[in-house]
Amino acid sequence: MQLEDKFALVTGAGRGMGRAISLQLADEGANIAVSDIDAASAEDTAVAVKQLGRESVVLPADMGNLADIDRMFQQAKDTFGRIDVVVNNAGVTKYLDIMDIQEEDWDRIHQINAKGVFFCMQRAAKELIAQRQGGRIINIASIAGKGYAGTSNAAYAASKGAVISMTHIAALQLGKYDINVNAICPGATLTTMGAETMAGRAASSGQSIAELEQARDSKIPIGRANEPEDIAAMAVFLSGPGGRNITGQAFNVDGGLVMH
Repeated sequence: MQLEDKFALVTGAGRGMGRAISLQLADEGANIAVSDIDAASAEDTAVAVKQLGRESVVLPADMGNLADIDRMFQQAKDTFGRIDVVVNNAGVTKYLDIMDIQEEDWDRIHQINAKGVFFCMQRAAKELIAQRQGGRIINIASIAGKGYAGTSNAAYAASKGAVISMTHIAALQLGKYDINVNAICPGATLTTMGAETMAGRAASSGQSIAELEQARDSKIPIGRANEPEDIAAMAVFLSGPGGRNITGQAFNVDGGLVMH
């Protein structure tokens, strides 16, 4: 119970990695503010958190909307009294060839994945600084931000590269407040969003999803894609005592696809 009596806010927590992160943090003792643009899926995660014996509150929010971000943090603070851990997990993508990316694709991807992460991180820092008890901020980036050739699209890769860079700068500037800021860079992960991207790739290439999955796994040294729980395990580590002196890092969780 390394996170007993801690309070965490997780965005994009209704499904996939966000849900897994919420449940593993709760299993280690944390109470969870569950945020997602889909209120119904957020409610499902909150129910699962409560079944683990933890407190939970549902905070519907669009991470591309600054007013939603501000309201989300205020509601979390009003409910729990403080925040100890913030996990910026919400993100969007779809499979697009470089010649098919439209302005609206670029804008939406960066609105959520880069702008949303930045202002959520900034708002988290404001609360953590005011509390004067330190804290942890964990941004979910991607190996796409490190140049992984199998990315869903160039705009997504650029947005995740931005997350990694922002993590470095935030860690430098927030360290004096005892706030640790790190990023997790998942590789291929078995989520709904990942499945949707794979379906788009299959439609574009003329190959079957099974063929593409086999080709993907053959390139992973460990030989398998991530389960959402693999990402959650790293988030728990960075949130707990083991992450006390770690900041400004971008950790790959990808079975060895990218080794830098």
